[in-house]
Amino acid sequence: MYRYVILLFILLQGRCILAAEGQRLNLAGRWGVQLDPKDLGLTKGWANKAFEQSIQLPGTTDDAGLGIANTLAPALTKPQLSHLTRKNRYVGVAWYTREVSIPTGWAGKEMILRLERILWESTLWVDGVAIPQKQRSLVSAHEFDLGSFLKAGKKHRLTIRIDNRKKLAISVDDMAHAYTDHTQIMWNGIIGSMYIVALDRIHINSLATFPMLKEKRVCLRIKLLNKAQKSTQTTLKVRARLRGNKMYLPTIEKQVILAPGDSTIQLSYDLGAQIRTWNEFLPNLYEVEVVCHSNIGSNAVHATFGMRDLTKEGTVMKINGQPLFLRGTLECSIFPLTGHPPMDKAGWQKVFLTAREWGLNHLRFHSWCPPEAAFAVADELGFYLQVELPIWENNVGKDDAVLAFLYEEADRMIRQYGNHPSFCFWSMGNELSGDFTALNALVKHIKSKDKRHLYTATSFTFQQGHGIVGEAFDDFLITQWTAKGWVRGQGVFNSEPPVFNKNYSASLDGVAIPVVTHEIGQYAIYPNLEEIKKYTGVLKPLNFIAVAEDLNRKGLLHKAKAYTRSSGKLAAILYKEELERALKTPGVSGYQLLDLHDFPGQGTALVGLLDAFWDSKRVLSAAEFRQFCAPVVPLLQFSKAVYTNDEIFKGIVDISNYGSIALPEQLIEWSIKADSKTVAQGQFRATIKKAYNANVGHFEVPLGAIRAAKKLSVHIRLRGTVYENHWDIWVYPKENQIDFADVNYTRNLDEAFQLLQAGKKVLLNPDWKKITGIEGKFVPVFWSPVHFPKQAGTMGLLCDPKHPLFAYFPTEEHTNWQWWDLQLKSTTMLMDQIKGGEPIVEMIDNFANNRKLATLFEGAVAQGKLMIASFDLATDLDNRPVAKQMLHAILTYMNSPKFAPKTIENPEGLRGVLQYKETQEKAAPGAIY
Repeated sequence: MYRYVILLFILLQGRCILAAEGQRLNLAGRWGVQLDPKDLGLTKGWANKAFEQSIQLPGTTDDAGLGIANTLAPALTKPQLSHLTRKNRYVGVAWYTREVSIPTGWAGKEMILRLERILWESTLWVDGVAIPQKQRSLVSAHEFDLGSFLKAGKKHRLTIRIDNRKKLAISVDDMAHAYTDHTQIMWNGIIGSMYIVALDRIHINSLATFPMLKEKRVCLRIKLLNKAQKSTQTTLKVRARLRGNKMYLPTIEKQVILAPGDSTIQLSYDLGAQIRTWNEFLPNLYEVEVVCHSNIGSNAVHATFGMRDLTKEGTVMKINGQPLFLRGTLECSIFPLTGHPPMDKAGWQKVFLTAREWGLNHLRFHSWCPPEAAFAVADELGFYLQVELPIWENNVGKDDAVLAFLYEEADRMIRQYGNHPSFCFWSMGNELSGDFTALNALVKHIKSKDKRHLYTATSFTFQQGHGIVGEAFDDFLITQWTAKGWVRGQGVFNSEPPVFNKNYSASLDGVAIPVVTHEIGQYAIYPNLEEIKKYTGVLKPLNFIAVAEDLNRKGLLHKAKAYTRSSGKLAAILYKEELERALKTPGVSGYQLLDLHDFPGQGTALVGLLDAFWDSKRVLSAAEFRQFCAPVVPLLQFSKAVYTNDEIFKGIVDISNYGSIALPEQLIEWSIKADSKTVAQGQFRATIKKAYNANVGHFEVPLGAIRAAKKLSVHIRLRGTVYENHWDIWVYPKENQIDFADVNYTRNLDEAFQLLQAGKKVLLNPDWKKITGIEGKFVPVFWSPVHFPKQAGTMGLLCDPKHPLFAYFPTEEHTNWQWWDLQLKSTTMLMDQIKGGEPIVEMIDNFANNRKLATLFEGAVAQGKLMIASFDLATDLDNRPVAKQMLHAILTYMNSPKFAPKTIENPEGLRGVLQYKETQEKAAPGAIY
């Protein structure tokens, strides 16, 4: 039944990928399975018998359709909106069994059972005898030493008890991604490789590689095990080569006398004068082989490593002595077909290649550690990974059992993954709070054992007095704010008028280490209902289905695509400014997006420009995204988004260059375009060093030639390269006059009704601060309207740019920067009860409510024609060019024959829409928490 071969096998021991020359018995295939939900154990003799049910391993009970079948129907309530729904859910004890035949040639060998990736806890029986080696880990393989229990040439029954119930308090509301149903599920099973390996009684147990870049050598820490019960002379031979080369560098040899038990040998291996370094541009990998030979036998261990040196100099992060800027996003174990991470390289190539296509060089694994295959692909592609212990907890350090578990998991991570050059950054967990003395001690301990990574105590914290300048042993700080202010757009873009010549330098005053901005973005996009058909695996999208059914009931399903497209465009605009503002800030060494792709849990947080499958939503292309997310990014400082034509546009050019080379005497071209026609252009040369280059040049363009309201685009291009970028601005004629002509303006509904009865045209513009409705906001829903219900909850506007009104107020169908003033000074009207009429500016409601919303609405009432604007068109128009232009556009349209609105069938319903309210207060950015 089994094939017996001698081969190189992948053994994740030591701080590396180990390929030990040994003998492996693959255990993948059909196993008997028995669920034990009450943890009663099985009947007498169970551990030495087959089970009636079977399952394919590697695999999970979800794959096999075992557990409690889902009975929930789609609904816009929890738990359906909390996350994707498991078709079959099982959390408890499960038993797995099969017979194995041990090859006759394994006599006298050590035998290790290795099971890659189990949730929480495993226990093993051999022929009904319990093996006293209970395993508990969320980050590494579960291993059992079976040398005393298995006999060569014999058949044995293995029975594995796996308990995936929560064992320790590692997570707030079970949200840590190592163990959760929000992203990966709380699966039961074994998802990675599973085999028994036979080793000689003297063998290499682990191999750690420590690159010494300046010395052009690698230090090797070799741990050996001698079970021969006597001291034995052993020869170690070491050779290495650059991956892809056939020839090895010279072999070095060392004779040692190994005493019984464990021994550690340290060797230094010279890589020669012409070493190749590892980074995102040239991810050169070395392969080292260590052969252990004694009179008992031989075994070889292979490790892969990269020559790279991560450092910090003040507030600058560096790799191999060059400035480093992290362009990152989170990976939260989101794999909706299987409910668990892929364990092969092919699955991770989709993730990393897509991230690279979108300009990224960094992934943060939020509150979990990925499997070996992820590191291997990241090594090959030159990705910088941040890995975290499996914890997201508010009482860290206060539970001795949890703290001991974290120390153990850290040792396992060092042992199994530490050699990978892609393993660059290590955070203890997500948004930790509790005992920071204990947390800092943990950082100090890990750092003393392994200096190959840069460390931080936590990926942000809400705890007062922490997370604002860095902890005692931090190499870098991950935060969303400091004591001096925000360092992400959540606290800026809705609170401050749009300007493009600001950065976060004021907030970083007093911070002496590199800063990575925490989970920037989180701009929600309306669900893409076409995604429903993709869910063909173990999870069902009841959340998406519920939204589709609700839209259908309300007659809005035909607008779903436009809602996704328009809210997505707004999110993309905000992500662009998020990234560029971080790039413009000295002291910021990177950003971590939340997220480039969707997060299907925590209330359905659809914040990605890609969906949960890493496929584009086609909001914008990867090439467009790379304009502002790339190793080299042209940047532009300018004072505002909206101008009048008596002003001068002034632009200052910056270049963010974290590419592979400096750009001496680079030709930089600029241009301004209107309706795709160039209205101004120029060029200059500048030397672009490797770092952030501020004010490399500037230009000024008078706007007097723009005689009608226009959207212009400003372009910067580095000649002879692929790097270019652009920004939108709006120019309105200063000379526009407000002419009401036949239009009657009022702020009072009763007066409006009287005028309409008299057959008049009426512009009703109630005081936005004193009507009921939803708070007017420029930014969309933050993260999720279900997870954070204390927010206005709209997702940007939707309009038809071809509507005749917009001939005088240029706009796309979605929100852009020129709308900021109008949306902040507005109240969104709830129009569900109104029959007839038509919104000109519709606000997209969040998917949990799907109400009909508007800020500009037209309709015929009695003999008259009505326009309702719930944004401010009355105050300080001389200093509010957008409001003045909008009023001009409304009046021009209303005074034209094109103003022929549909009849409002129940105009009295407007009294419910425009009820009086004492005042509207704007929520602070942090009020959602």
